[in-house]
Amino acid sequence: MVPSEENQLVPKEVESAAEEPRVLCIIQDTTNSKTVNERVTLNLPASTPLKRLFEDVASKVGYVNGTFDLMWGNGDNVTDTQTPIDQNSDKTILDAGFEPGKKNFLHLTDRDGEQPHTMPEDSGTTDDSAQDRFIGPLPREGSVGCTNDYVSQSYSYSSVLSKSETGYVGLVNQAMTCYLNSLLQTLFMTPEFRNALYKWEFEESEEDPVTSIPYQLQRLFVLLQTSKKRAIETTDVTRSFGWDSSEAWQQHDVQELCRVMFDALEQKWKQTEQADLINQLYQGKLKDYVRCLECGYEGWRIDTYLDIPLVIRPYGSNQAFASVEEALHAFIQPEILDGPNQYFCERCKKKCDARKGLRFLHFPYLLTLQLKRFDFDYTTMHRIKLNDRMTFPEELDMSVFIDVEDEKSPQTESCTDSGAENEGSCHSDQMSNDFSNDDGVDEGICLESNSAAERLSKAGSEKSSLLYELFSVMVHSGSAAGGHYYACIKSFSDDQWYSFNDQHVSKITQEDIKKTYGGSSGSRGYYSSAFASSTNAYMLIYRLKDPTRNAKFLEAHEYPEHIKQLVQKERELEEQEKRQREIERNTCKIKLFCMHPTKQIMMENKLEVHKDRTLKEAVEIAYKLMDLEEAVPLDCCRLVKYDEFHDYLERSYEGEEDTPMGLLLGGVKSTYMFDLLLETRRPDQIFQCYKPGEVMVKVHVVDLKTESVAPPISVRAYLNQTVSEFKQLISKATHLPAETMRVVLERCYNDLRLLNVSSKTLKAEGFFRSNKVFIESSESLDRHVAYTDSHLWKLLDRHANTIRLYVSLPEQSPGSQFRRAVYQKSSGDSGNLDEACERVKGSVGNMKSVEAILEESTEKLKSLSLQQQQEGDNGDSSKSTEASDFENIESPLNEVDSSASTENRELENQIQISDPENLQSEERSDSDVNNDRSTSSVDSDILSSSHSSDTLCNVDNAPLPLANGLDSHSITSSRRSKANQGKKETWDTAEEDSGTDSEYDESGKSRGEAQYMYFKSEPYTADEGSGEGQKWLMVHVDKRITLSAFKQHLEPFVGVPSSHFKVFRVYASNQEFESVRLNETLSSFSDDNKITIRLGRALKKGEYRVKVYQLLVNEPEPCKFLLDAVFAKGMTVRQSKEELLPQLREQCGLDLTIDRFRLRKKTWKNPGTVFLDYHIYEEDINISSNWEVFLEILDGVEKMKSMSQLAVLSRRWRPSEMKLDSFQEVVLESSSVEELREKLSEISGIPLENIEFAKGRGTFPCDISILEIHQDLDWNPKVSTLNVWPLYICDDGAVIFYRDRTEELMELTDEQRNELMKKESSRLQKTGHRVTYSPRKEKALKIYLDGAPNKDLTQD
Repeated sequence: MVPSEENQLVPKEVESAAEEPRVLCIIQDTTNSKTVNERVTLNLPASTPLKRLFEDVASKVGYVNGTFDLMWGNGDNVTDTQTPIDQNSDKTILDAGFEPGKKNFLHLTDRDGEQPHTMPEDSGTTDDSAQDRFIGPLPREGSVGCTNDYVSQSYSYSSVLSKSETGYVGLVNQAMTCYLNSLLQTLFMTPEFRNALYKWEFEESEEDPVTSIPYQLQRLFVLLQTSKKRAIETTDVTRSFGWDSSEAWQQHDVQELCRVMFDALEQKWKQTEQADLINQLYQGKLKDYVRCLECGYEGWRIDTYLDIPLVIRPYGSNQAFASVEEALHAFIQPEILDGPNQYFCERCKKKCDARKGLRFLHFPYLLTLQLKRFDFDYTTMHRIKLNDRMTFPEELDMSVFIDVEDEKSPQTESCTDSGAENEGSCHSDQMSNDFSNDDGVDEGICLESNSAAERLSKAGSEKSSLLYELFSVMVHSGSAAGGHYYACIKSFSDDQWYSFNDQHVSKITQEDIKKTYGGSSGSRGYYSSAFASSTNAYMLIYRLKDPTRNAKFLEAHEYPEHIKQLVQKERELEEQEKRQREIERNTCKIKLFCMHPTKQIMMENKLEVHKDRTLKEAVEIAYKLMDLEEAVPLDCCRLVKYDEFHDYLERSYEGEEDTPMGLLLGGVKSTYMFDLLLETRRPDQIFQCYKPGEVMVKVHVVDLKTESVAPPISVRAYLNQTVSEFKQLISKATHLPAETMRVVLERCYNDLRLLNVSSKTLKAEGFFRSNKVFIESSESLDRHVAYTDSHLWKLLDRHANTIRLYVSLPEQSPGSQFRRAVYQKSSGDSGNLDEACERVKGSVGNMKSVEAILEESTEKLKSLSLQQQQEGDNGDSSKSTEASDFENIESPLNEVDSSASTENRELENQIQISDPENLQSEERSDSDVNNDRSTSSVDSDILSSSHSSDTLCNVDNAPLPLANGLDSHSITSSRRSKANQGKKETWDTAEEDSGTDSEYDESGKSRGEAQYMYFKSEPYTADEGSGEGQKWLMVHVDKRITLSAFKQHLEPFVGVPSSHFKVFRVYASNQEFESVRLNETLSSFSDDNKITIRLGRALKKGEYRVKVYQLLVNEPEPCKFLLDAVFAKGMTVRQSKEELLPQLREQCGLDLTIDRFRLRKKTWKNPGTVFLDYHIYEEDINISSNWEVFLEILDGVEKMKSMSQLAVLSRRWRPSEMKLDSFQEVVLESSSVEELREKLSEISGIPLENIEFAKGRGTFPCDISILEIHQDLDWNPKVSTLNVWPLYICDDGAVIFYRDRTEELMELTDEQRNELMKKESSRLQKTGHRVTYSPRKEKALKIYLDGAPNKDLTQD
């Protein structure tokens, strides 16, 4: 027996105190930012003096009494909210203006400007303020349930026993169905319920077994009793409830499930012997009465109940009931109806003081007690869980709670129609919602026709036999937001307690039961503060100790015939499942690959074959699995061991056709370290033998004359073979002489090793399972050149680093004249793309030697560098500031002379200035990069995305075209170092230096000598839908080439210098991101990547790409993209506005004057600081790459003149009309709340004293449902300045809602509210705002009697 630790009754003082009105005080400590969100609650008698109130508050918050003041937090019940409450007054709190039955809000403030003094730790106070305050995490509203299988670490189970030791079977948790498992196990362990369920017989002709709840419960109970499994599934039961798989992820309350399931069983059992089973076992009766205290007249009604809900902690109190018995006494404790709550007595014909309460008339055979641990915290407006300690006995004597006799006065016998006429009941918050009136009992009708003596005699005999024994404790571990249920159940067979925790069943002791009382325990683990005390009893089920009624479980021989048949059926099904599992356990499952002989694609599947099947049978299964019947005969297929990762054939299985697959594969395993390949051959071929230990080599033959690399030939070799033997093997396969053969092994990327030591083994050379080699066997002199200087090495190096790219050229290239002028000497007068490609090929083919070109190019570069430096020193103003350096350079690539270079510059200026219409192929906006291909006079193709965070480099730094296929870089190191003197690095703007090293090393030699960068292009026909007139190139290029050099190779095809077009990389989703760092290589590109070329110039030093959006505060979409612009460092805001004017007119159709619009900061969608005309970029305004700015059109003259001003956006809320007015800007001279009120009063006409305001939440425009705005916002914050909590308005652009406090909220009918809710939901979803905060949408717990419900799309 588990003794109750505190089994005393409620003292008499408590009884009398309950009759006195109580006052709920909620105190907010505003003296400290850490405590400003905390609330302290006190529930005091109305007669409490003010002095005692201050003492209680001091004790709760830990401050020294007399060092703080209390002020009213709400002004509804007093006229003066600014004067502190007089601590020395002799008044009671009732006389001081506190109202019983309402929440009285108080603010704890500092006294005389000094912080309250903290109470010393040794002051003797034992109050645990952290427990008494309603403080803590904010749990979700809604039903509680299970979120995981967590069990409190303080809950000490014995070692988990197997089913054979406990004799019981667990239930599998589908996802969050632990609440269901706990209830099912409790019902299963209730002999009376299980026996009655077994006696019910299912008629298959009348109902579908799938949807029959009693039948599925029968099956489940039979399995729990007979199954040999450790745990069984509950999916058949939940399917009979009409639940789908999503219900398994819903959290529900076990008490709620109990009520709903009992209702469903009663419906299913109508017209059967079990029709009244639930009522016979679980239903009790009580009397709800009201008794006049003047005449003694009593009105009453009879209510039935299935469980008794017991309050853990009385409303407004910080002290919980210590035991179940104490809570039961409180449950039947009457309340006095007096004052405004007086009761109208039919006999007295007036309102009188009365006593209202409940009396138990009958207790059920199975008594269910629900401990109401889930409550609502009105300070946080969230559900909370009460983890207070509440003891419960193993044997509960309910005779002390039964109503033996009413009071002896004759009025006790009176019954009246108005008995319990919907008067306010103190127990209304305690009673279960499932209390229902007895259908046969009208209110005020006396059922008892027997004499008082007979009733007393009957009640006395009932009272003597009301001893109940505990047999089930349903435990909840977690919070109000979610947790985990499990059940502790005593078996009536052996009186042993067991823990049924989903699939785990284990023995426990009575000490473990005590740990479910709640509260804190002694030794606690690491996570004890969060979880240890949250594990406590939630539902208790007692059984009446009555030998005449207490049943035992039916033995097997006592089963009804239909249950015996069901047991046999379930055993057979379980045996069948066991055999199937045995087959599964002996089935080999392995990946199977096959190169389709006709389609030439690698197919993949999973081969499942029993371990006793032979290899020959496995080939037949694989043959059918790969669907090769029409492609190749069966005898032309075989299975071989294969490593798909290395593409390596490990071995073949010659002569093992009759060997079982279990032996070949090394047994049945969950995963294999190898795969199988279904190899095919032509009828005229024979299969090659693959021996274990061989390595696979793919041999590529290289032809130096044609500079080509042939497709691979597969050869198998041994690791212990020498290089000489390996050459002989390759010679047989390729028919090339081994004497002149050079073999190069590619061990990994860019690691090309010449195998020149004939006696070395392949293993010593680094061969592995799968290898790749290149062979060359010509008689050329290249064999005698050092390997790293040989033609073979250069060709293989190029082959390893060459990638294939598809380049989309501009649809209408404006540079045809430029192309003819620049390239006519080397290529002839033609603008045809195909001919241009051929010319470039020709120039590659007829190229000078690498050394000659490098020497010539270096000399030209040096002389050109000196020339440009002199021109720069002379300040030649005739040169266009937007022309790039290489416009004046003689290009060695095409051997253009100085006259052609001059013509080049003139034509380029013509393209840039005189003919802007030709640049219309430029894109307009990043956001429209895949749709809008037009351009503006200002270049606008920089994408503001994370991928293109690289900066654009100054065109002065563009690499020079030295020779086709040669690397190229900036002009000289001396020029660049001079340009970078005193300049810091930045990622936000185009700079002279892009971070590359000097063009020349210390020896003065050009680095172009070190590498040969391959570039080859040819016309390409793109897929359909790429647009008419659009040209494509297929380019083979060395990926070590820089972006700058790559752009220069593309110049002949684009038709403009490389500084006037840009490279965009196209990704799989057709998104385009610009590649802008000219000195980076193409190493991030891979084969078959697509590139789009667009026209437009690069940024110069100190320039920034800026995206300009229009701010439309009163439009549904307040943020509208206008254009891309270029702002420069040192430019004033007014200068940038002047540059924007013509662009706005031409591109956006906005004809504005410079004083008709402003620019302001843009942060996401929020408008911020207003930029004044005299502000300078990079000095007053920080600016970065891909910067965004708002353009706002003004209605009148600009009011913002100084940075000390503050511009906020105000919006009036009209509760009587349920609507919001448009935004109006309010410009404040300071951060004073009083000035804001005055301005709002001025623009609205609302009297100053009636102005109430609140700050908007979220991103602009701070949308909120008009059904929520009146209550949900923090109206009228108690602050004097805007820049403090809870407003924190320190910058322009904050949203302020305001209202007239005297304006009443419109009364809405249900239809109006529903219609408004639909409109608001639709509006807020379009703007991307949620109607209300709901962390998780919860579904109501329902059991559908006719299978799954019809999906109603209109219901939530």
